[in-house]
Amino acid sequence: MTGFGDSPVASLSYVRFQAARPDRHGRHPGVFGLVNGLWATGHLSAGEVRFRREGNDWFSENLTNPSDVDPEVYDRVRHPGAASWFKTSAVSMIDRVGGYLAILDAHGVEWARLDSAAPGEIVYDDAEQVVVVPFGGNHLLREPISGYSTG
Repeated sequence: MTGFGDSPVASLSYVRFQAARPDRHGRHPGVFGLVNGLWATGHLSAGEVRFRREGNDWFSENLTNPSDVDPEVYDRVRHPGAASWFKTSAVSMIDRVGGYLAILDAHGVEWARLDSAAPGEIVYDDAEQVVVVPFGGNHLLREPISGYSTG
């Protein structure tokens, strides 16, 4: 999928790329977790493994891990449903997500792009991202704006 800025809601403040459907725990893993899951189960080609490693290294060097700042930011009791969202101003971060989405597409993994001006209660905030707890604690209330579908 290309043209992230072409969305009719591109002027909104936050964007998230996640599984289109909840996992067996009722959660929607993010794009990095989905690709890491494919890698962990041995489904990636050599080129995809290389891309994943280089991409993950780049993000580790250029994006703060919220858990390093607040080890409890993703605590399921304290912050149920907490999820990271990019700020739309983090263009260099969002642009790099495209390669991860291409891997998901190649493996038929459905994903969704969510755009929101108010995705939830902000429990972490830095220059590129926020971590939010969805309003009402229900992370299933958001509808995807666009994404890939296998059928």
